[in-house]
This record gives sequence, C-alpha cells and structure tokens, in this order.
Amino acid sequence: MDPASPTIILITLWSHGLAALCYLALAIHLLNRQRSASGDRVGGALAAAVAVTGVWGLAGLFVALADAALPRDIQWALDVIRYAAWYVFLLLLLGSAPERARVSMGWLVATAAIIVLCGLVFIGLAAGAQPPPQLVRAGQFAFLAQAIFALVLLEQLFRNATADSRWNLKPIGIALGATFAFDVYFHSNTVLFNQVDAEAFAVRGFAYALVAPLIVLSIVRTRARRFKVALSQNAAFRTTTLLAAGLYLLAVSAAGYYVRYWSGSWGGALQLGLLFAALVLLLLLVFSGTTRAKLRVIVGKNFFRYRYDYREEWLKFTKALSAADAAQPVGQRVIRGLADMVESPAGALWLRESPGGKLTQRARWNLPECAATEDATGALAGFLADSGWVLNLEEYRHLPGRYQGLTLPSWLAKLPNAWLVVPLATATEMIGFVVLATARTRIDVNWEVNDLLRTAGSQAASYLAQMQATEALLEARKFESFNRMSAFVVHDLKNIVTQLSLMVKNAERHADNVEFQRDMLLTVRHSVERMKQLMMQLREGATPVDGSCGVDLGAVVGRIQAAKSAHAPALEVTVQEPLVTRGQEERIERVIGHLVQNALDATPPDGRVWVNVGRVDGMARVEVGDTGRGMSAEFIRERLFKPFQTTKQAGMGIGAYESYQYIRELGGNIEVDSTEQMGTRFRVSLPLIEMRRGSDLKQMELP
Repeated sequence: MDPASPTIILITLWSHGLAALCYLALAIHLLNRQRSASGDRVGGALAAAVAVTGVWGLAGLFVALADAALPRDIQWALDVIRYAAWYVFLLLLLGSAPERARVSMGWLVATAAIIVLCGLVFIGLAAGAQPPPQLVRAGQFAFLAQAIFALVLLEQLFRNATADSRWNLKPIGIALGATFAFDVYFHSNTVLFNQVDAEAFAVRGFAYALVAPLIVLSIVRTRARRFKVALSQNAAFRTTTLLAAGLYLLAVSAAGYYVRYWSGSWGGALQLGLLFAALVLLLLLVFSGTTRAKLRVIVGKNFFRYRYDYREEWLKFTKALSAADAAQPVGQRVIRGLADMVESPAGALWLRESPGGKLTQRARWNLPECAATEDATGALAGFLADSGWVLNLEEYRHLPGRYQGLTLPSWLAKLPNAWLVVPLATATEMIGFVVLATARTRIDVNWEVNDLLRTAGSQAASYLAQMQATEALLEARKFESFNRMSAFVVHDLKNIVTQLSLMVKNAERHADNVEFQRDMLLTVRHSVERMKQLMMQLREGATPVDGSCGVDLGAVVGRIQAAKSAHAPALEVTVQEPLVTRGQEERIERVIGHLVQNALDATPPDGRVWVNVGRVDGMARVEVGDTGRGMSAEFIRERLFKPFQTTKQAGMGIGAYESYQYIRELGGNIEVDSTEQMGTRFRVSLPLIEMRRGSDLKQMELP
C-alpha cells in the first residue's frame, strides 16, 4: 500500500477504531451469554467471529499508526482468520438442518478450508518487506476468492431458510452481505490495479461498524428462536453453478494477467481476446441443457441422500399440467413434464382412442411422427397394464429375461433413441403411455426414478382421463342441445301437419267453395314459410334467424281468433287497449296459440274459452282461460313446464316448456291457476313498449 496522506491516516484511525470498539463490546456480551448457554455451537461461532472482527479492527489501528510491514501482515492474517470464523458460523447454520446430507457439508467445509489455507500460505510466504510480485498477485486473487465464497454461503443460507427463521436471519444477512460485497469491491480494485486503494482501506472499518447494529438486532430476535435452515436441491444446484462460475472467472482472470505479463507488447490484445473467448464459453456452458443436466446429476448424487427434491418436482409437474394459458397442447405438456424429470430431450404420447380401441400417437416433442398403432390388448399394453413398470429399453436389450418374456413391437424397436416407456394408468385402467428419448447425460434408472415416473404417469393419466371425459361430456351436451331443438321443431311440424290434415279433410266437402280455396292457398303458403323457418333453425342453431321487434298483441290475438273460428266452443276475445310488446311476432303468436289450443282441447263444446288483453302493473297481461277439466296442483308443480311431460295421448310435452322458456327470455313470466273439473287460467306477462303519438317537446307559452 502506497504512503497515505495525514487525512487518510486519520480516517483510518477513526474507522478501524470504531469497528474495534463495536465488535469487541459485542464479543464481550456474547461471551458472557455463552457461559449460561453451553453447547450452543452456533452462538459460540458467532461470538468468535465477532471477536476476531474486533481484533482485526484493532490491528487496523496499528497499521495506520506504524505504517510498517509487520502490522500489515498481521492484519491481513487476521482478515483471513476473520473470514474463517464467519465461514464456520455460516456452515454451522447450514448444517443445523437434520435433512442435510453429510457429503454436502463435507464438500463445503473442504472448500472453505482450502480457501483459508491458501490465504494463510500466501500471507506466510509474502511476509517481509519485498515479497515476489507473482506471490503478491496470487494473494490478491485468494482474498477476492474468500469474499466471493462468503457471499455464496450467505446466499445459500438465506435462500433456504424457513419462513420462521428468515425473519431472524434478515438483519445479519444484510449486514454480512453488505460487508462481503464491500470486500469484493475492495479486493477487485486491488486485483485490477495491482495495489491497495488507500481510501477504500480507510473507510473499510466504517463499513463494518455501520452494520454492527444489524447483527445486534438479529441476536435480539433469536433469543427465543433458533435458526432453522433446510437446503433444497434447487438451491444447491444454483449455488454450485454460481461457485463454479466464480472459480472459472477467477482462473480466467489469473490466466489473463499472466498472459499479459509474459506477452510483452501483445499482452493487452491477447488478454482481451482470452477474456472474450472465456465469456463466450461460459455463456455456452450456462445455456447448455446437457451441461445443466450433468451438473444436476452430480449435485443429486454427491450432495443429497435422494436424487430428487420431490416437493419441487411435484409442484413443477402439476404447474406444467394445469397451465391453462400454455402455448403447448396438453399432450406435449405431459411429455415435457415427464421428460424434465430424467433430462430427456424428446418424447411421444400414445393414447387410447376409445374404450377397447387402439393406442395411437396423439402428441410428440422433438420426435418424428409415427403412424404405427398399438393394440390395447397387445403384448406391450398388457405388460404395462399388468406390471405397472417403467420399461427401460436399454435394460431390455441387455437383460430381456427381467421383463417376463415381453416381445417389443417392431415400430418401438425402430423408434430413434427410444429409452423409457412410462405407462399412463388410472386406478382402473391404462389409457396410454409415453416414450422418452435417451437422456442428455448418463442417468442410473433406479427404484427412485421408476417410482417418480410411475407416480407422475398416474397423475398425468388422471388428468388426461378427465380431459377426455370433459370432451365426451361436451359432445353429449351438443347432441342434447340439438335433440332438444329437434324436439321443438318436430312439435311445430306436428302442429303444421295437424293443420294441413284438417284442411285436406275439409277439402272434400268444400272443393267448389272459392273462399275455402283462397283460405286453403293462404294456409299452404303459411305452412311452407313456417317449415322453411324450421329448416333454417335446424341448420343455424336454436336461435331463430329473425330479430325482435314491436308486436301488437291485439293483432296477434285477432289472428288467433280467426284461425280458431271453426272450433267449438267459440273463442271470446277482449282487448282493453292497444298494447305493444317486444319479441318475435311469430313466436309470441305461437305461444298464445298453443295456450288457446290447449284450452280448446280441454273444454267441452258447451264450455267457455276466452282471451283477455290488458295492462297490469306496467306489464302487458294476456290471460287465456277456460272452463275445462283443469289440472292438479301436483301436475302443475312437477310436470307442467318440464319437457316431454303431457296429459295428451298424441302430445309430445314440448309446447308448454318452449312457451315458458321463451317468455322468460323476453323478461316476462307465465302464471297458472287451475282447479280440476273447473278450469284453468294462464296469465302471460310481457314487457311493454310505450307507443306515443305526440311529442314530449312543448312550446313555451308567452305571457
């Protein structure tokens, strides 16, 4: 470090003195607490780390006062020891989770120990006034590596802390993260410029003193709680990736430095080219699926007792299946969900077309289309259904005897890179299977892989079976809707046929009557038009093609009276005032005509049938009454407005249901009042359209 100005020396004295005071006072407090809490290794490690940090700050005072090599070497050694103490504290927190694998802890401890030993070795070798430049350079990289590894441990700790412990860890995590980040900046600056920044060194103590209250806050929070940390495989994978990338960049930086040092005038260009090539290679490795797959396998084998984090796998697979806005069809989502579990890059799905039908390829991902089908009762389907095994084709080729004499179909043997066949079976039947291609890296298909794939296949089968049942239900509902509409049309055709039959019957007696012939032509024309409308309704859907408009109820009732003039008893019509409602005139006429016809059918010739049109409570009211045989209260409640319910021998039970549904669509209502052997009254309420002849605008009268 170059000679500093008096101002920088004064700042260094205050900075490191304040840090020493804060951390030594905190260390004394923690050591007193440890006397009453023997056996608390985490608390002891924290007290030791805080104490060493305080001693490190005290050594900084001597560096500022003496400005000699020996105090500097002592402080650098204390810097390494301080990091070693914080490593122990963080590793003990990570190791407090009971489900953590010992191999993982051993690997982390070994890495931390190597970094600390390298730092101490460099300090020991560089002790003296004029150490070799190469050794100083190596020591700079070692200090930078220890700060980076500390951040890695802290990130791993905070990411995997439980929700209860994260509240305790947050203050000390922020404090340590800030100081470690400052050290990364400090040592990176030293590596880049090959000298210690005196200003950064001066304020380094202030940085540590500033975060000391956060450490105190964490200590207060954890008096009644213990840290609980659980390391997930996903976090271990990310941490390993981050650590590997950091070590890679350190190695590249060291190589770049020595290339520049030994290459003379070409050193700068070669260093830049080397760094660019190294960054490109790092990007290729980071985004390589094969590299990620191999790294996951290494982490799973060496860091954990079990290969899979079942919670993460299940959440990921469930999310993939239920993604409603996913661009891929559900079949491809099933393939990818299963393939991701074993790092497979491709697959195909075979599903059963119908109960007892053949299995055909319904979806594929990165595999060629295969037109081959598999019999649902064949050898392959039967083996998968009976055993429930995941068929490993590599194992089958070497040890076919394990598969109970199974003979593979020729299309499966020719499928490129076919590796695993995962059955898709529900609790009662097998609906298909998924063929996965060979994995990106070597994976041992053991009992854990088989169980995971078999269970995931069962979940996927349930999901696919539900989708198939939903599609079948939608088709059934479409047919039901079409059948209901067809029933309405057949009912109207029946009325038209009845009208035409009556006309043909009367034609024999009135063939020479000119008026009858004119009425007959009008009736035939009206029937033809009506049948055309029914055909259009069948072709275009249940909604009639004509739109709503104003309907004069008086005119409608008048036409019905004229059409029923030949019936007995005669229809009595009373229109209190002209009323207009909205709707389709032909359908409203059919509703009222249906009620009138039912009243005529239920009334003897000496009875009465009437229609009254008037205004009640702001609605148009059409009352159709008779003195016929009436209906029981049970029939009105249980059967009257239900489809296919009727009291007529030749009836279909559609007219009342259709009438009720249409009136409700218009915003109206139908009320029934009936007594057996006394008669029935239907009251149809319809929304009014007010028709005015004058204007609402009136001229102002002059005085």
